[in-house]
Amino acid sequence: MSKDILLTGHVLVTTGDPFADPGAVQIQAGHGVLIKGSRIAATGPADVLRAQAPDATVHDHGDRLILPGFVDAHVHYPQTAIIASWGKRLIDWLNTYTFPEESRFGDADYAAQVANSYLDLALAHGTTSMCSFATIHPASVDAFFQAASARDMRVVAGKTCMDRNAPDSLRDTAQSAYDDSKALLTRWHGTGRAHYAITPRFSPTSTPDQLEALGALWAEHPDCLMQTHLSEQVDEIAWVRDLYPNARDYLDTYEAHGLLGARGVYGHAIHMEPREVDRLAEVRAAVVHCPTSNTFIGSGLMDLAGLAARGISVGLATDTGGGSSFSMLRTMAAAYEIGQLRGTPLHARHLLWLATAGSARSLHLHDRIGTLAAGYDADICVLDLASTPAIAQRAANVSDIWEAVFATIMMGDDRAVAQVWVNGRMVG
Repeated sequence: MSKDILLTGHVLVTTGDPFADPGAVQIQAGHGVLIKGSRIAATGPADVLRAQAPDATVHDHGDRLILPGFVDAHVHYPQTAIIASWGKRLIDWLNTYTFPEESRFGDADYAAQVANSYLDLALAHGTTSMCSFATIHPASVDAFFQAASARDMRVVAGKTCMDRNAPDSLRDTAQSAYDDSKALLTRWHGTGRAHYAITPRFSPTSTPDQLEALGALWAEHPDCLMQTHLSEQVDEIAWVRDLYPNARDYLDTYEAHGLLGARGVYGHAIHMEPREVDRLAEVRAAVVHCPTSNTFIGSGLMDLAGLAARGISVGLATDTGGGSSFSMLRTMAAAYEIGQLRGTPLHARHLLWLATAGSARSLHLHDRIGTLAAGYDADICVLDLASTPAIAQRAANVSDIWEAVFATIMMGDDRAVAQVWVNGRMVG
């Protein structure tokens, strides 16, 4: 029988959405998280938990911050090896870097190698869950879920579907996209900690017939997520307009084919029309902010605060490898910088929430991960708030804990990740 584990230190306490109630995210000093098996059994004052579980193994983290493992709401694990490739806009970037690399994933051994590399990098940066695109190859999906299962991680993924405007080696068909996705969904969705997402890459690389087929599959399996891209770049939107001349807007290319709903997750969502925002709010769909990608590829500045004010669920993501970092700390820093440029700076509590409970909510996993509370999966990250000399000297001159946390968000990297727990097991 496994022994109880008690982590003590500063603990991030989340009771709601800080965009609606700033007091819903707080940091409690001298608190703890009690782990029994794979679940969190209790949180609260450390002395109370010590008395409650006197035989527990204690990890005393002092002034470190204990928070949920980061949840990355939009990644492309097959792009791990091409992260930080120089200087292209979206469509050129896909053709120059992404498609040649993704063509390699028909090789199951290569897919497994990259999946293992990506997940190890994610865990080293404190990310314990993510939602990933694979490639058109079913083996790429199997490789990712197998690698995640070996690490006991809760993940979401799906076969990327494309039947036009891509190399022949990366095209499927409307029928094969449906058949492959259905077979993978049947094999993986709900197996262990795996969740399946139906995954058209985006409207330019899918014919109306393929979108229709995937919409039909989603209607048959409405408990699955559906992930795709939306309104990332202005020239992309113009391309969509040419390809779908009868659509009211970009979102309508999905809506007309059954791909708009509450469990829809739409990456980027930068240059949206008012109708699109209204519809996303009406159906309670989620969007995902990818700040390092949006600046690296020159896409634009998402109106995160405005979308959150509309009640739209917003996740946060590295968007590996269009994004330029595996780190959710760096991603939070970029989200802050974009907020500054838009005149809507975010407090550290908003940033931490977006990287944990907010992203979990966007993936409909908010009842399992993203919050430190009794009954939740014990996926936990511990941050050292003085991990480098530069951060330590700032931390020595702060007026409160939030200032110390903010310094680590803005200047931290994987060196700040002191400990990682996945499903109740320490992995780093």
